[in-house]
Amino acid sequence: MEFQDVVRKRKMVRSFEDRPIDPAIVERLLANAQRAPSAGFSQGWAFLVLEGDDARRYWDALWPEPRRSEFGWPDMFRAPLLIVCLSNKSQYLQRYALPDKGWTDMDEKRWPVPYWDIDVGMAALLILQTAVDAGLGAVFFGIFDQAGFRKAFGIPDEYTAVGTVAIGHKASSDRPSPSLKIVGRKPAADVIHRGQW
Repeated sequence: MEFQDVVRKRKMVRSFEDRPIDPAIVERLLANAQRAPSAGFSQGWAFLVLEGDDARRYWDALWPEPRRSEFGWPDMFRAPLLIVCLSNKSQYLQRYALPDKGWTDMDEKRWPVPYWDIDVGMAALLILQTAVDAGLGAVFFGIFDQAGFRKAFGIPDEYTAVGTVAIGHKASSDRPSPSLKIVGRKPAADVIHRGQW
């Protein structure tokens, strides 16, 4: 698929068929995630891959009933693959304390924005785009119970779950989020400023 087609066709898919994904595609999703930009080549990310019973354990731990039954897309919970994208701030602080960067104090205030989370977001986007390229659907969503997630999966304290990508074969029951109709896509003139604001 041409890159412009991948960008144009990328949308959040929330309903999946209950059928497995080719393992070669899973490996391509993960390999492409690792090609994301990374400040100072810090690579302060990790990806927790959940399939089968592990994916069911994720849903049970973080989306228990009745929360699941109240969600408007029940087929999301059939996604055969979940990739949790995690960031590690300490890897960035340590990387920038090395001689070629020289910020030996490791002060977090030196960072104008949290690049550890931004870089993981870029990796998540590459997962989403790779899914489209492979003919699959995917959705990115946040994890609001960090403590419960850590406990359920033994995540080290230095990692923060930025979000989860659910991936699978798009179900015919999938429908777009109502947000597109309610808010709509902003015109370029509202978001692109050339030369000055």
